[in-house]
Amino acid sequence: MRIWILNKKTVMIIGLILVVLLFAIIYYFKIGTEVLDVFSPQKRLPIYSVDTEDKKIAISFDAAWGDEFTDDILDTLDKYHVKSTFFLVAFWVDKYPDWVKEIYARCHEIGNHSSTHPHMSKISKAEIIQELKETGDKIYDIIGVQPTVFRPPFGDYNNQLIETAEELGYHTIQWDVDSLDWKELGTGPVVDRVTRNVKPGSIVLFHNNAKYITEFLPLVIEKLQQQGYEIVPISDLIYKDNYYIDHAGRQKLKN
Repeated sequence: MRIWILNKKTVMIIGLILVVLLFAIIYYFKIGTEVLDVFSPQKRLPIYSVDTEDKKIAISFDAAWGDEFTDDILDTLDKYHVKSTFFLVAFWVDKYPDWVKEIYARCHEIGNHSSTHPHMSKISKAEIIQELKETGDKIYDIIGVQPTVFRPPFGDYNNQLIETAEELGYHTIQWDVDSLDWKELGTGPVVDRVTRNVKPGSIVLFHNNAKYITEFLPLVIEKLQQQGYEIVPISDLIYKDNYYIDHAGRQKLKN
């Protein structure tokens, strides 16, 4: 029987190679799992837009910080006879309950935007339930209606989030037209970006505290209406049942 005697240097080299291989294996399986998750046919998607021949779209406002432009937004929507959807975070609801009442009184839809504005894909199912229920209950206590649409903060989601939201009676909503109003690029870029990219069934993302919103919102609405679009709340745009969502997040009716 041959006995191999390894010197210290050889042992160190072998050990280093084994460590490198170990990290390579860990990295491979981590990245591989993420890639498979993205391209898996089981990957659940929220609603980004709706497949429809009608020239209907929805504009929506995420409300998490501030209220200084809320009155102007509501007055503009009234002026153009537009109804919209406002996604509210629980701490915004706590701070501005009168605005919650006013938004609802003017016949706009109120959606759930979580309780603490976390990355929803990074929390447990129990925490997701708490985030949704806390905000939903606070909205219900003010207007007597439970929201049925939910937008995850940062647009961050996974299968568990969508499935848990469904169990609680929510449609998870994204957007296919991002105004990028949070970048504060000015009025023109927002108007151009939104009006160039909408199509029937689009869902547009705005923020209620965007710096130039009182300037760009009337211009966006005027141009969209001139193009023949009817602007409706998200719940009036989406299908409630007998639908599927394609690879691009477009909601379609089943044949």
